[in-house]
Amino acid sequence: MRVLQLIDSLETGGAERVAVNLANALSHEIEKSFLCTTRKEGLLKESLLNEVGYLFLNKQKTIDYKAISALNAYVKANNINIIHAHSSSFFVATLIKFLNKNVNIVWHDHYGNSEFLENRKYGVLKFFAKYFSHIFSVNKALETWARENLKAKKVTYLPNFATIDRQSGITNLSGVSGKRIICLANLRPQKDQMTLLDAFKIVVEHYPDWTLHLVGKDFQDAYSEDVKYKIDELDLKESVYLLGSKPDVFHILEQCDIGVLSSKSEGLPIALLEYGLANLTVIATRVGECESVIKHDKNGMVVNALDTNALAHAIMFYIENEENRKTHAKKYNKHIQENFSEKFQIKTMIEIYNQII
Repeated sequence: MRVLQLIDSLETGGAERVAVNLANALSHEIEKSFLCTTRKEGLLKESLLNEVGYLFLNKQKTIDYKAISALNAYVKANNINIIHAHSSSFFVATLIKFLNKNVNIVWHDHYGNSEFLENRKYGVLKFFAKYFSHIFSVNKALETWARENLKAKKVTYLPNFATIDRQSGITNLSGVSGKRIICLANLRPQKDQMTLLDAFKIVVEHYPDWTLHLVGKDFQDAYSEDVKYKIDELDLKESVYLLGSKPDVFHILEQCDIGVLSSKSEGLPIALLEYGLANLTVIATRVGECESVIKHDKNGMVVNALDTNALAHAIMFYIENEENRKTHAKKYNKHIQENFSEKFQIKTMIEIYNQII
C-alpha cells in the first residue's frame, strides 16, 4: 500500500494539519507514505517526518499542465495506488485518475461552514465525486450531506485526531504565567474572533491581569483589518496579542491555561483536540462536532455561537474557580487521549484503504 496525501498548501489550517498528521502516522503503518502540496508550502512542512515522500508542485493556475504532468509522473514512478485528496484538491486528484486508471481516489471533506450547508456550491464536486472510491467526512452533518447531495454510497464519518508536535520552542508568550487564554484559529469570519474580543473585554474589566493570545494565519484581508480595529476600539492592545502563524504550536499551548474557540461554524476542529493534549481547560461554541468532544460542565464548557455574555461568563467561571478549571482540564485530556487517538483513526483508515485496493 502506497498512499499520497494531496493538499493545496502547508499553511497552518485544520485540513492541512490533518494531511500532515496522516502522512506522518501512515509512514509507520504502510509500505510508503507520501504528501504533495499543490499550490503553497508553509510552516507545516517542518512537521513532516523524513520518512514521508514529499513533492511540491507550485501549481500556478486551475489547470496547470506542467504541474499535473509532474504529479502524474511522480505517482507512476512511486507506484502510488491511493491518492487521499483533502478539500479542493479533489480536482487535481481526479485529473490524475483520468491519466492513470490504476489510481484510486479517496476524498476527505473538511468543509468548515457545515452549519450553512444549504449555501454550499457543489456542481463541479458532484461531477467528480463519481470517480471517488470513498469519502471521509469530518462530522456527521457532512457525512449525511455527501450521501444525499453527492449520491455517494461509500462515506465514513472520520473524526480528526491531533498529535503532539514538539517543535523547538521559540515563541515565549507575554502576559502573566497562569493567566493566559489562547484561541488557535486562522483569522477567518467563521472563526468569529470578533465575538471573542467583545467577550474578553468584559473579562478584562473584572480580571485585568489575564491576557488573550490569538494564534493563526493573518490573511491581511478585510476581516483581519476588522479584528485589528476591534482590538483598538475596545482598548485591548495591552491585553490581546495577535501572533499570526507559528510553527511551535504545542510549545505555545503549554504556556496557556484556557483554550477557546468562538466559531460560528465548524467541522471537528483540530484546535480543540490539541487543547486537550496540552492539558488546557476548554470553552467552545455549540457548532459542528464540538459538543461530541466537550461534555458541558463535565470536562469543559459549550456556549451558543455569537453569545458574547455566555462566552465571557464561561471564561470568568474558570478564572474564578481554579479547582474546576484543573479538574475539567484533566478529564478533558483523558477524554481526548481515549477517544480521538491517532491509533484508532489510522486503523479505520487502513481498513478502508485495503477494501479499495
